[in-house]
Amino acid sequence: MTDNKSNEVIDGLADFFATSYRTPIFRRPDEVGLDYEDVFFPSLDGVPLEGWFMPAESDRLVICNHFMPGNRYGYPGHLEPWTNFGGFEVSFLPQYKALHDAGYNVLAYDLRNHGLSGSGNGGTVGIGLLEYRDVIGSLRYAKSRKDTSNMKTSLLSVCLGCDSTIVAIDKHPDEFSHIKSLIALQPVSARPFIERASEDADIDNGPELFDAAIHKRTGFHIDELSPIEHAKSVQLPTLVVQVHEDSLTKPSDVQTIYDNIAAQDKKLFWIEDTTERFRGYNYFGAHPELMLEWFDSHID
Repeated sequence: MTDNKSNEVIDGLADFFATSYRTPIFRRPDEVGLDYEDVFFPSLDGVPLEGWFMPAESDRLVICNHFMPGNRYGYPGHLEPWTNFGGFEVSFLPQYKALHDAGYNVLAYDLRNHGLSGSGNGGTVGIGLLEYRDVIGSLRYAKSRKDTSNMKTSLLSVCLGCDSTIVAIDKHPDEFSHIKSLIALQPVSARPFIERASEDADIDNGPELFDAAIHKRTGFHIDELSPIEHAKSVQLPTLVVQVHEDSLTKPSDVQTIYDNIAAQDKKLFWIEDTTERFRGYNYFGAHPELMLEWFDSHID
């Protein structure tokens, strides 16, 4: 590939990682028969966050943290101009319905610079290094509500939301003392993502070019954009789930993240029969059994 073409590809990747993009809240919980409350609360650093609270008749709560460039609803990948990740919709509503029907209250919200939440850090995305503050904000919000303050709480954290959760646990472990368990769906590091994209585009030195490009945009280096080192602080019972043949990254990355998780009670589940990362985001909506088994077995 020519230098100009290589730079164009790398600049596009760096722009995406540095700022992501907003997508609309295309569906709402009442479409699947769920009552819900529009909620808003501050992040740890004051960024206003928007979300939904879906009540159930129980003392159980799951807080959900979404992926990039999606939001609390999912991702309207079936519509232009968002068809670049397979051309199909990601909807978390069936997942929320399954949780609710199994007796879980659900809090789902938009991370900063996504959905309807406020802009933070000048629009910069930190792949968890900034967004961890939103995870803390969601925990504190749940603690502040009279109806949820004493609930048995678990976390369902996806991609960017998962990286953010792992960083938050590392930086503020005391905030997680009441959390029963974590499902970590498709955590990701920047380097293998860029390695795969560079291989596909026939760019020999893609990670080095990306490191310079992302540092210029955000001040972060490529290997900072990873939960691998932060995972050593995760003591929560943790289920890691990943599309094994994900064409956008490498299974070795998720294996390394999993191996670094300090929890004795942990499990790794590979989603097979697809190479599309975004299929993994729909997995629990279509196959809630694994999700419910994990949460149910760790709630007491």
